[in-house]
Amino acid sequence: MHTRLTFKYVLAPDGLRHDQTLVVGAGGLIEALEPGDGRVDGFFVIPGMPNAHSHAFQRALSGFGEQPRGEDSFWSWREAMYRLANRLTPEDMFVIAREAFLEMLRGGFTSVAEFHYVHHMPDGRPGPQMGLAVIEAARAAGIHLLLLPVFYQSGGFNVPARDEQRRFVHHSVEEYCRLLQELHGARLGIAPHSLRAVAPQVLPQLITSTDSLCRGAWPIHIHVSEQQREVEECQATFGTTPIDLLARSVELNHRWSLVHATHATQAERHTIISRDASVVLCPVTEAYLGDGLFAADEFTRQGGRVAIGSDSNCRIDALEELRWLEYGQRLRSRQRARLAGPRGLGATLWRQACAGGAAALAEPVGAIAPGHRADLVVLDQHASPWLGHDADTLLDAFIIGGSRHDIAQVYVGGRCVVDHGVAKEADMSAREFARVVMRLIGR
Repeated sequence: MHTRLTFKYVLAPDGLRHDQTLVVGAGGLIEALEPGDGRVDGFFVIPGMPNAHSHAFQRALSGFGEQPRGEDSFWSWREAMYRLANRLTPEDMFVIAREAFLEMLRGGFTSVAEFHYVHHMPDGRPGPQMGLAVIEAARAAGIHLLLLPVFYQSGGFNVPARDEQRRFVHHSVEEYCRLLQELHGARLGIAPHSLRAVAPQVLPQLITSTDSLCRGAWPIHIHVSEQQREVEECQATFGTTPIDLLARSVELNHRWSLVHATHATQAERHTIISRDASVVLCPVTEAYLGDGLFAADEFTRQGGRVAIGSDSNCRIDALEELRWLEYGQRLRSRQRARLAGPRGLGATLWRQACAGGAAALAEPVGAIAPGHRADLVVLDQHASPWLGHDADTLLDAFIIGGSRHDIAQVYVGGRCVVDHGVAKEADMSAREFARVVMRLIGR
């Protein structure tokens, strides 16, 4: 059975199209774009945004720990994150992740790469229950999931894991592979947490073992060069910077997504581009944690591929991530329109992030074209940010003045999952989420 969806305007890979019908097959893939058939299902449709980096459980931390405490930084915030992680049960994980995933859908994200590292039970027993809870939460919310179980061994460069990290740790590659074999119901990738948490000499064994396990080539994601302290400690330990160390240790290629890469040098950015790897930027979280600014304008002008992620999920809105990305580059350079193309900012930036997200997830997402998933974001014709605009500048107005509240509908695989901010069972999800947060964190 086919579904036909007709829109007044469609942001296709080759530009803006007028009056188009999307023919969607039973598997949720777009089979064709055809001239409109008279009726209209929506005003202006753009591809759903892939969320290339998320820690769903951290949604429960948003708004907590904002009182200044000495030299507050990423590293002190991390202690609060550990306290939360060590209290979570599988039931808590399901409730928090479901709420985060529903917010992603309302915010224009239609697929997510979940960087999942709270593996073991609260008493330390190994098992797949925490990962299965994330998979079930994605199914309940209706978002398309790539689960990235994280391989984590140490607490820093040549530093043993701390007690508060015990739920994250696998003591061997073999133990980690056993977990992968127990996780069913979602597509998987692999995620060495960082070079702080995985020794570089272990990475080749990790890749070889997981490639053998999946008989293929799963996507690989890693945190790298997020914090200046991380760079300094890597230099003190190995005599080089994290991205350079990574490039020396493995064959960087299109499978790799380097999350943050905030403090990448010009030479390292060139290495990333030449090896066809991706960078995943999380502008709201990078500002929230005080990480710094990646040189995204220079990187993309030189051919670099960028995706975005909601990371800590302190605020979940694809549009706001892109606005922070553009404005951060304006602040770096003290110039405007840093990520814009010849015809403007909005369409260029949205399509660029969608393409980067598709590469990071290694999925046919992020484009309204045959063979791609019918993951769609439909804009509200009457939203105030683009009143007085025509179709050519509407997406510029969306980036500069819009928000997730200007989204009329969201589709995943051709099925409407959000209608004017309302998702199925969202009220119940919010109530359960509030109760869990109050029990785990609230006073």
